[in-house]
Amino acid sequence: MRQWVWEPSAEVIERSNVYRMMRKYGFRDYADFWRWSVEDVARFWQVMDQELDLAWQRPYEQVLDTSQGWAWARWFIGGRFNVAYNCLDKHVAAGRASKVAFIWEGEDGRTDRWTYGDLTRWTLQVSHALKDLGLRPGDRVGLFLPMVPEIVPALLAVARLGGIVVPMFSGYGPDPIAVRLRDSEARFLITADGFYRRGQVVPMKETADAAVAMAPTVERVLVVRRTDRTIPWDPRRDVWWHEVIDSAPDTPLMEETESETPFMLIYTSGTTGRPKATVHVHAGFPVKSAQDIYHCFDLQADDVLFWLTDMGWMMGPWEVTGVLILGGTFLLYDGAPDYPTPDRLWQVVERHGVTILGITPTFIRAILRQGDEWVERHPMPTLRILGSTGEPWNPDPWMWCFEKVGQRRCPIINYSGGTEVSGGILGCVPILPLKPCAFHGPPPGMDADVWDENGRPVTGTIGELVVKKPWVGMTRGFWRDPQRYIETYWSRWPDVWVHGDLTLRDAEGFWFIEGRSDDTLKVGGKRLGPAEVESILVAHGAVAEAAVIGVPEEVKGEALVCFAVLKPGREPSEELRQELKDWVARHLGKAFTPKDVRFVRDLPKTRNAKVMRRLIRAAYLGLPLGDTSSLENPQALEEIAQAR
Repeated sequence: MRQWVWEPSAEVIERSNVYRMMRKYGFRDYADFWRWSVEDVARFWQVMDQELDLAWQRPYEQVLDTSQGWAWARWFIGGRFNVAYNCLDKHVAAGRASKVAFIWEGEDGRTDRWTYGDLTRWTLQVSHALKDLGLRPGDRVGLFLPMVPEIVPALLAVARLGGIVVPMFSGYGPDPIAVRLRDSEARFLITADGFYRRGQVVPMKETADAAVAMAPTVERVLVVRRTDRTIPWDPRRDVWWHEVIDSAPDTPLMEETESETPFMLIYTSGTTGRPKATVHVHAGFPVKSAQDIYHCFDLQADDVLFWLTDMGWMMGPWEVTGVLILGGTFLLYDGAPDYPTPDRLWQVVERHGVTILGITPTFIRAILRQGDEWVERHPMPTLRILGSTGEPWNPDPWMWCFEKVGQRRCPIINYSGGTEVSGGILGCVPILPLKPCAFHGPPPGMDADVWDENGRPVTGTIGELVVKKPWVGMTRGFWRDPQRYIETYWSRWPDVWVHGDLTLRDAEGFWFIEGRSDDTLKVGGKRLGPAEVESILVAHGAVAEAAVIGVPEEVKGEALVCFAVLKPGREPSEELRQELKDWVARHLGKAFTPKDVRFVRDLPKTRNAKVMRRLIRAAYLGLPLGDTSSLENPQALEEIAQAR
């Protein structure tokens, strides 16, 4: 039995957004409030429209339309809604132009801040410049930038013009960028000359150029000057950000967008095939983000939220759109969180008065190895809530974070969902007691459950995490691949979303994520499909076949181990092993460097040639194999077991 380690005070409960809303609608008990939120999801989201103060250029006629089935639910039918207007203009119109919208700090020590008035004017300038460059409604725009200030007006300006943002992880190599640019048929790419990490300049424009060379639809590359270094330049295609933005007007400009108009494609990896582009709309992802930040993280007028993230991870757009819709303040940091000293992150929190800090278990596992003294130097008196997402916790790092970072006064709001969800399927609220590593359960509006293999709810045993009703933030399918979307999430049980997380609900009602029920990898909290890594390996001249698994790793949570079948005439060697590690890192980015590469003569496959990664992982880790009757070549497992 895992005991409570934190309980909210009466003051914490009474000042919270969720408690005020409960009291407003006549609920004394949170469980009753949550049940109300999922019994009639259309009514709940109609109420949240008012609570979040959403601004409609034309009112909607119907909250929810499920006439095409729950997988294709549509929200706020007939409403005209633009996320950029809701993030900026409505606050300026309400007299909040002087309120700080976001704060920025770079690794080199530079800091700045922008008010809602400043950010509105800047976004309008970017909108005019992009329109002059030829951006049309529906055009896809790749966003391959570090966490520089320009990333905020870039995202909002594309949305303002009815374009579709395609955010990408700043640490990617050329191949994954090119895949996303080609798949989305992007016409524009916004990037930078480079960025700073650990005192060194990391080139970015060269990576972007290599990706664009493989993505023929890209017509314009807009380049932010961050490092002021000499970079390769194509005058027919490349444009300096400052040359077109600084001289652009800031007069009103906005395309008319509907509630269901797409505004963003975020790519997420599955177990097979190319990465999947989840489609998100103006009154979908941003509304779910704002609601979760309101209920789970309790953002209020005097808060500063800082999530340690990249814009290519969904938590980047989540932070920007969710906080701005609520009229709050967020902080962006562009740099290594432990440079030049291990207490850099705690310095940033104190320097800018951060009240809500979002981290990952990976970061905590890495930083605690530096010793307690670095965090003990910083009391961080403004901090009141810690947030965590990306991967499951281990108890010891969770307790270290709770005791040393939060000083036992700050709850850790555990939060798990995904790119396809726009936020959390599971979360916590700051009015209930906490157990280490636990979730309180689904946030308001999310009708989630834990089911066994027969589709029955279970408690006290691991089952599949499912969602039984649609919600505002659910992806509107995969970009130009509706069948794959249905097969991925809706094919196991009728009108039930199966998320792919193995979950445990204990007798006291606390929930725990126990891992994935498919082969999807999570390296440092970033999801990656094994097929994406395997495709890189087999592109090497020495490799005929490959399989990739994730294995437990102390810091990143999971590390890549690759199994390679070599082509005739090629022999295993330490030199080739290192060459393949470097090959993967060069194509996918250093963050995805394999922990190991093992050479085998065969991969275990079924009779229809499906590679059984589950069995590879079990054999490599010495776990029970379970049923192997479907294997064509069970002897392949013996060689993998010996590879340990």
